[in-house]
Amino acid sequence: MRKIELQTIVWKEGRHWVAQCLNVDVSSFGSTQKSALRNITEALGLYFEGRRFSKIPPVKSASIRSTVLQYA
Repeated sequence: MRKIELQTIVWKEGRHWVAQCLNVDVSSFGSTQKSALRNITEALGLYFEGRRFSKIPPVKSASIRSTVLQYA
């Protein structure tokens, strides 16, 4: 069994906590931060099940930036 380290960001959105993996496009949520992290771990396990990846894109550093969008 292989072990990989993935970077995950967690934030509160309304009544739920959202967890999103920054290395691959997988996210999940839960009613608490702990449950969101448990759910993202399960979702990532299902995502990688039966797949072979030679290289997973690393996330060296991440920062939150504000983006201003004007729309009609």
